[in-house]
Amino acid sequence: MNATNIQLDAAGNLKHLLTVEGLSRELLTAILDQAEGFTGVTQQAVKKVPLCRGKVIANLFFETSTRTRTTFELAAKRLSADVLNLNIAASSTSKGETLLDTLHNLEAMHVDMFVVRHSASGAAHFIAEQAAPHVSVINAGDGRHAHPTQGLLDMFTIRRHKGGFEHLRVAIVGDILHSRVARSQIAALNTLGAAEIRVIGPRTLIPDAAESLGVRVCHDLREGVRDADVVIMLRLQRERMSGALLPSAHEYYQLYGLTEERLSTARPDAIVMHPGPINRGVEMDSQVADGPRSVILEQVSNGIAIRMAVIAMCIGTQNLRGLGAEATYDV
Repeated sequence: MNATNIQLDAAGNLKHLLTVEGLSRELLTAILDQAEGFTGVTQQAVKKVPLCRGKVIANLFFETSTRTRTTFELAAKRLSADVLNLNIAASSTSKGETLLDTLHNLEAMHVDMFVVRHSASGAAHFIAEQAAPHVSVINAGDGRHAHPTQGLLDMFTIRRHKGGFEHLRVAIVGDILHSRVARSQIAALNTLGAAEIRVIGPRTLIPDAAESLGVRVCHDLREGVRDADVVIMLRLQRERMSGALLPSAHEYYQLYGLTEERLSTARPDAIVMHPGPINRGVEMDSQVADGPRSVILEQVSNGIAIRMAVIAMCIGTQNLRGLGAEATYDV
């Protein structure tokens, strides 16, 4: 699926964000730079800027979510947009109305953006193709395919701690096979020029021909995180697994759970990340999750700034140039 063309308008500006694959390093860097400017908003007495005042954003979450949905809502409100949270279980789609009819009815209410989370890979791309020309679409996670804003907020967190990507060794540990987050992280890291990307996990949870993604495959955790600058742990996607891919959560932890002892092979200043939710005692020990090298809660905070940047850039706000972290606004 090549979503690059549909994501950009005729001038090469961001119109939709469906995947980070195919986007240029310059554009990814521009998104990170824009997010840097928005981090200062949280320090203001009134945590709002008027960049999207008068815009209407609809959150269409066909899958359950806490962090992603909440941070998208906060991001939109901090940009002064009006937000609709559609309760899919109680919407007209549960009464037999097609998805497209639901979308077109929302467009008739003058919605400017759809934020879409769906269990089917390609759902956000389909909606972007069918949406009215004035409507932007952001993919908040589709099946196993992509979760671009999570990938970008992870890049933002890494850049804030490490400065750049060119000399970084990044280890991604866990359920690579079912993880849309891992795919977005790998694509972003490759585009931004990371020195080495490693994926670590049991053979049953690593995709076939994973090396074609531009990664090194490891099946031993200690070896995989050796001298790593960044260690990203992934949740076991049990809801997407079919068959006996794992003997038990306990055995998985014995081999791939991140403990302080296993983390000791990484660089002393390595940071530990996790997109959440964390399964403590399965993917990592609480000492690591709550330890000094963990930046997991920073990822959540950074998600607001990244989603503010993407929303503002996709909607096409014209007064983004010159925005700095120290900027203040009258709301």
